[in-house]
Amino acid sequence: MLAIKLQRVGKKHQPSYRLIVAEKKSKMAAPPVEDLGAYSPFTKTAAFNKERIAYWVKMGAQPTLTVHNLLVAQGVLSAPKMAVKMKKKAVTAADAATVAAPAVEEKTAETPEA
Repeated sequence: MLAIKLQRVGKKHQPSYRLIVAEKKSKMAAPPVEDLGAYSPFTKTAAFNKERIAYWVKMGAQPTLTVHNLLVAQGVLSAPKMAVKMKKKAVTAADAATVAAPAVEEKTAETPEA
């Protein structure tokens, strides 16, 4: 199945993205079927080929959630935005032990005991 997704390009700590059509399960560096535009998250500028995006959506290519919301914000798609759900981090054994152990208050010399 084809998907419209973002492909990261740019230097370290300076991301910019290409909007591409590629196989849904392809690797990030795999050659895309077609390049549809670009998006820069720092400057919030986006340049998309709206006619080709409409063509690929009509042919059955599904945009990812982030791309869908980006296209709705730019006015390319007329649909409501969808919620992007983030995965929670896995809790390690050390983290679980620190969360489960109650905080022990240390007695200080300044507090008198009765």
